[in-house]
Order: sequence, then C-alpha cells, then structure tokens
Amino acid sequence: MPKFPEPPSPAALRQVGPEVQVLPAGTRLWRVYFQGGAHPTTWEAFRAFGPCDARFDHHLPPRRMQGRGILYAALAGKTCIAEVYQATRLVDRGEASPALVAFETARDLKLLDLTGSWPTRAGASMALCTGPRVRARRWSQAIYQAFPEVDGLLSASSMHANRPSVALYERAAESVPRRPVFHRRLDDPVLLTVLRNAAADLGYGLL
Repeated sequence: MPKFPEPPSPAALRQVGPEVQVLPAGTRLWRVYFQGGAHPTTWEAFRAFGPCDARFDHHLPPRRMQGRGILYAALAGKTCIAEVYQATRLVDRGEASPALVAFETARDLKLLDLTGSWPTRAGASMALCTGPRVRARRWSQAIYQAFPEVDGLLSASSMHANRPSVALYERAAESVPRRPVFHRRLDDPVLLTVLRNAAADLGYGLL
C-alpha cells in the first residue's frame, strides 16, 4: 500500500474525523512575503490566486482567482526563511522586496494537526508534508471540504527541523489583526545580523 495515496473522499475523511490542535488567541506567527516582483502582496493578504506550487493550496484548478484564499506562516521567523528560500538556498534580501512580519492572532485557531498520527489514520503518512506537492494540494482540497470547522493546517517544516508551520484558509481571515507587531524589509540593516545567523545555521547563502 502506498504511503502517500490520493486522498479519500471528503465523506470518508469525515468518518476518520479531525485531530485538531488549537492555537490560542495571541499566538505570534511569522511570515515572509514579497512587496514587489511579479506578484506583489501585503503582509495580511490571503492569496486568492491558485493553485500555485505551494504545498497546501486548497484552490480548485484550473489556476485562477477564486474565493478560496491561503496564508502560509510559522511560529518562528527562521522557519519562514528556510521555507521561502528552499529552492535556491540563497536568501536574496533585495529581489522582489521581501519583508519579514510577525502578528499575534486575534482569536483561537483550530488547525488540523498533520504532525501526529492523523495522516496515518487517514490513509497517508508523514509524506503528506514531504511528498509530491501536487498530491498534497489535493489532500488539502479534500480536508477543506470535509472539515468546515477547521481554520487551516498545522504541519512540520521539513526544511527547519520539523518546526511548526501553518497554512491558514480564508476562514481564518478575521484572526489576522489590523496591525503587526513586527514588520521589516529583509534589506533593513536591523535584520542583517539575524539573517546572517539564520543563513549560517541553515547552510544558506545571503545576498
């Protein structure tokens, strides 16, 4: 039996039931986003265009603007660096004007926990977090339909020592506050030492 099959139907997932991890209101989440480039965005925006190449996009194909939105974040800023720059392993502080932001959630978040035994119980494995992204997106689509009470997914970062990462569905939009608690462009001199240390720890280059 494959460790990472196609997802079961939403009805079958409902029979399995969710394993929910609650992130309490006031939890600090970090993300790296891009203010420039081909697809500029804002720190609080849920991406409504997709599915793209990200692992847990729950948008329905074909790729287009739609009502479904997603926001990727983590509980540590270094996890964001590891994930965002994993393809090149080079932290480019200038290209597309990247910025690091932190915000504290305005309400509790109910996340489907993919870090424990739920993937196995649902018929998959931890490959849900490490295997082919196109299949993981189909799992996310099924999860989204099966569990309307779930705000998003809690997963383990394969790029940063299995540290917690989150993918928030648009259902969680009201959990994002009006203002962040930290917001700096990566080329801000204030972040230089932090980024040097993070890049060195990850084995990434820094530009």
